[in-house]
Amino acid sequence: MNHHPINMSKPSRPYHRDLQFRGFVEGRTYVNSASQSLCHFFGGVPYALPPIGPFRFQKPRPLPSCYRYGSKVNPGRFTGGCGLCPQPGFSSATLDEPSWDEDCLQSNIWIPAGDPPVGGWSVLFWIHGGFLQFGSPNSIDLRALLSESPAECIVVAPAYRLNVFGFLALKELPQSCPDYAFNLGFWDQRMALQWTYENINYFGGDASNITIGGYSAGSHSVFHQLSYDLGLPDEKAIVKRAMMLSNGPGMQPKSLDEAQDQSDELLKTLDIASDLSPVEKLARLRSLGAGTIVEASNNIKFHQFRAVTDGSFVRHGLFNELSNGVFAQRMKRRRIKLIIGECSDEHSVYGTWRPPKPGYNNMLNRLEADYPREACKVLMTRYFPNRKLPAKYKSWQAAFGHIYADVQIHALGLGMVSELVKQGAGDLIHRYRIEWRAKCVDKELPKEYGISHGSDMAIWFWGNGNTLTEDEKAVVKKAFHEPLSHFLKGDKMDWGIEHGMQLRTLKSNGSVIIEESVRLEEGMKLWDALKKVSATGEPKEAAKL
Repeated sequence: MNHHPINMSKPSRPYHRDLQFRGFVEGRTYVNSASQSLCHFFGGVPYALPPIGPFRFQKPRPLPSCYRYGSKVNPGRFTGGCGLCPQPGFSSATLDEPSWDEDCLQSNIWIPAGDPPVGGWSVLFWIHGGFLQFGSPNSIDLRALLSESPAECIVVAPAYRLNVFGFLALKELPQSCPDYAFNLGFWDQRMALQWTYENINYFGGDASNITIGGYSAGSHSVFHQLSYDLGLPDEKAIVKRAMMLSNGPGMQPKSLDEAQDQSDELLKTLDIASDLSPVEKLARLRSLGAGTIVEASNNIKFHQFRAVTDGSFVRHGLFNELSNGVFAQRMKRRRIKLIIGECSDEHSVYGTWRPPKPGYNNMLNRLEADYPREACKVLMTRYFPNRKLPAKYKSWQAAFGHIYADVQIHALGLGMVSELVKQGAGDLIHRYRIEWRAKCVDKELPKEYGISHGSDMAIWFWGNGNTLTEDEKAVVKKAFHEPLSHFLKGDKMDWGIEHGMQLRTLKSNGSVIIEESVRLEEGMKLWDALKKVSATGEPKEAAKL
């Protein structure tokens, strides 16, 4: 997985911009072989103060109102990329410490060349993926997207805290340490979104026209950012529409009580005594090197640090809101449109992420690293009714890939859509399915993986740094980019569907058809079964319309 900017060696010239009271900045204008402008780029623009030293594990702190990025004589230089939050590698055995930087609360900003339309460019706020454990916004290359495709928008792609640094949940800390908070990675994303709303006009953007989108864990983050935004008063809401690509809502995150098991295991591995006061525990955690913390988190049973139900960013009973109509009513009132979908072979890549060793108990332990215990019992009963590997899976690792893909994407994404449609929000939903991949993807993923997780990034980002053939450009333009260009602007979009459960499918031959749901009955059974155990052990707070 490439965390570093893949655009650094591309031809460019300096690009200066006056951000008015925010000062002066220098970025890049990427150019083609004829020195024609492709787009402008600013890399690593801070949206919050650095979360380092005593500010590790603290909510993001906004930039002071007097903060300036640079002066006319000495502009702030933003020509590289965002800092890389300390993280495990995809293989989990490799730690790329030299490239880490906890000072990572920054965004990369991509701007079309040329003059913006009246009112400014529409804005895509893009959240990168990586299971909430690793990743960076530095790995996208939007030069071709912004110079060749119909999509004309500013893209703001923030870095945010990941793994332990973004999702450590020590239940006892908040009472004694008011500067500590849960779900920091989500708070970082929200701070970046707020910064975008307040500052994007200085870059030529329209703050009243922001779409939030993301891939994989970025898509899962979009669900939680949308949920949070829908829970705010109208005057504080920012989101106009959303894109959830290859991920869904997941399930109600673990309770603080259950997450404490993970935290206790981490503290023990780090030799932080359980009888220390909360203040002393936090001080020890802030004093340790990032490498020590990442390595310890890699070697514990509960090695996936994800969101918790804290009653603040993640509401108690959030998933009940999907079933009881609250979520749909809020989306309808604000007319929030949603694009959501999947690839046909998501499981191929998913099966390679920290797969379990063979055996029933190993599978259960692996799932418990991600999901609430009661939900894991449901999953094991449904997929392994006799505690043995079913014949349809060639290995326990393959089975894990299918379960992970069903929970992360297929079944629970379908369940969410079904609930929204049932509650009358079907006209806001635009589902898709991809069964086609570009030839350039062969450089990144083996052909035998098929249309797997990540293979469609070349579709959404017009090659994403690789080259699409002319025929491929015609396919992706017709399939997604023409309607997407209208969606991002807030204009009427022709998705071709008759109701919210239908799919706009890009078939393997490059044609686009409208079809009914795939694996509908199977997916809904899993959604309904998991819905019954979605309680988190915390007091339920019924959301009001």
